[in-house]
Amino acid sequence: MQGFEIHRERPCLKMLFSGLCLGITGFLVLWTYVGSKEDKHPSTSFLFQHFAKLYNSRNSSTSPADVLLEISSEDSESSSSSFYSEFGISSESYSSLQQTLYWAGPDRSITNVSMSTSPDHSTFIIQNLKDSYQIGEELFVTIHARDFNNKSKRYGGDFFQAKLFSSKSPKKASVFGEVVDLLNGSYSVRFLLPWVGEAQVAVRLIHSSEAVQVLKHHRATDSDRVSFLGYFEGPGPNGTHLKETVLCNVKSDKNGLERIKNGDCCCEYKDSRNGEEWRCQRPKSLPCSARVYHSFGEYINHVTAKEAMFLNPSNKGINGLKNTRIKIFPLNGTSKIDVTQKCRPGLHTPIPAGYYLNDVWTSLVCSTRHFTTQTTTQCLKDKHIFMMGDSTLRQWFELLVKVVPTLKQMNLHVIHQTGPLIAVDVENNIDLHWRAHGVPLRSRKTEVTNLHYVSNEIDDLTGGPHTVFVFHLGIHFTTFPLDYFTKRVLRIRKAVLDLLQRAPDTTVIIKTANTGFKDVFGSDWYSLQLDTILRWAFQDVGVYIIDVWQMTACHYNKENIHPGGVILKNEIDILLSFICPA
Repeated sequence: MQGFEIHRERPCLKMLFSGLCLGITGFLVLWTYVGSKEDKHPSTSFLFQHFAKLYNSRNSSTSPADVLLEISSEDSESSSSSFYSEFGISSESYSSLQQTLYWAGPDRSITNVSMSTSPDHSTFIIQNLKDSYQIGEELFVTIHARDFNNKSKRYGGDFFQAKLFSSKSPKKASVFGEVVDLLNGSYSVRFLLPWVGEAQVAVRLIHSSEAVQVLKHHRATDSDRVSFLGYFEGPGPNGTHLKETVLCNVKSDKNGLERIKNGDCCCEYKDSRNGEEWRCQRPKSLPCSARVYHSFGEYINHVTAKEAMFLNPSNKGINGLKNTRIKIFPLNGTSKIDVTQKCRPGLHTPIPAGYYLNDVWTSLVCSTRHFTTQTTTQCLKDKHIFMMGDSTLRQWFELLVKVVPTLKQMNLHVIHQTGPLIAVDVENNIDLHWRAHGVPLRSRKTEVTNLHYVSNEIDDLTGGPHTVFVFHLGIHFTTFPLDYFTKRVLRIRKAVLDLLQRAPDTTVIIKTANTGFKDVFGSDWYSLQLDTILRWAFQDVGVYIIDVWQMTACHYNKENIHPGGVILKNEIDILLSFICPA
């Protein structure tokens, strides 16, 4: 049956503060349509949740003892302008990022959890509900946030997620909803209606605005709530072999190692190529050069009992009109929405970026395909694929090895969790690699020499038409200040730019963050902000971006930071469509 085609020549989304056209999918940027005559959202301001005008002012009478949830100043702390200019980032561009990352919060002192947003009392309604809709139409929903006293909230900053779904077998359909913070306790949600049949709305409160302030506070003040260990080994007296284990962490004034004041406390490890710094407590008997292994230490919960009360109601659905089913009919005989735009680097990622139907993801970014074992092998033939990131990217390596029977994984006698891993298909001249990104890394005990920085790996690539480099950064950085992550990303950006300059036909692909974590050690809110930085840094670089944020957030399965086979297969289909565009 003929499809319903979406043309990609959309009006530019212009960022009000910087004047830049940004290809960023997400929730944090203040946009206005340029050249569009229609604005179906409330006309007061067009916002991707939750960038707010800097209008909130604190009650000047509030004392530290009274304020549990002070907005952290960490996002306004900037490194010297020379660092960013070194990487081609203007002060205006960096300032626009800081404004983009701003998140609305309470405009008053919050003294009791009853004043925070309650998922049980908050509601949503479908605007102008009709008896039926046609495929390709948009559906609008309004969320009304209420506190635990059932009082309407008067400020924004809640972190909601919304999806439209069909649970009626065999549809298994779902699509991500765009949430807009109206800054007054109400939120507008826009859905595309991309399939024929029935659909229902689901809205979840991931974190209240008050809980977000708890998350911000702990990101700003105690990045050592995740600790790491360094293992030192070397010869001792009388032929003995010494082993010592010490605490390690990022070199920062916001973690415990900086608070040690007993003289020459630490061993410092500064990468000679990219300047990244890591620090370990100095062993009692062994030299700093004797560091052999790295591992995750422990989670240290600094959240107070009162703060925990704000975080506990998180990730709960809110009430709407019970069992309201939207009926969607074909338009002019068409029952499928797709796009014909050929996949190429630098394409804008819309909301929604695609949708599930019968467990198959249809991309609305560009024309993607669904690959069999044979077509996967054909696509990867004569390719050198390098993947670098965390365990969510390792899942891609593992699935490709499983899908392509001629890909044989070699035993390099390393820890599988961190790699490096390699699989080879001699017949089709394919080599597939994966390794974990460098520290910080929450991993089992692994050799330090196997932990490489992403920027260094890119610098070592020759590149060319047969080279594919895929990377991801996210969950292992959630406890650190945003400025630390931004610097890491900009170093990678510079390496990518250098790679594309010496070998412009190299394929570079970025995987975005998965949803699935909701606590102070790895909340989706943390990941969303890191994801925004990553997209901002590469907005003007010729790379592909695979938006798995929407794919994991809207699927009918329970969220898992390591998604199941259905989601992974669809992610791999997009990856292959980018490597081998139709």
